[in-house]
Amino acid sequence: QVQLVESGGGSVEAGGSLRLSCVASRYTYMGSCMGWFRQAPGKEREGVARIYTSSGSVNYADSVKGRFTISRDKVKNTMYLQMNSLKPEDTAMYYCAARRSGGYCALSSPAFDYWGQGTQVTVSS
Repeated sequence: QVQLVESGGGSVEAGGSLRLSCVASRYTYMGSCMGWFRQAPGKEREGVARIYTSSGSVNYADSVKGRFTISRDKVKNTMYLQMNSLKPEDTAMYYCAARRSGGYCALSSPAFDYWGQGTQVTVSS
């Protein structure tokens, strides 16, 4: 069974940086995609960024473009989210997700089949 484990969350001041990691165990769907999502208290889960596992093609939510960078190390089977210039509105639980099938990968929760437990990111002003 596929297992996704996130790490790297924490508390930082506005303008700071964090790097999230997601280790994927038994995930071998190389023609699919992985992504990062977040959910703040009282809000719906939103897509942050996603990366196709074969091509490395990426896309981002408008709210994080230019500040966040998604990447993947195929050898380590690990996905990363480098977050710079953090803002208080980035505060949320961040989740790693992976899709089982190929084809177009929308940055929305229903497109993904596997989820991690989440790592908390808190940005203070």
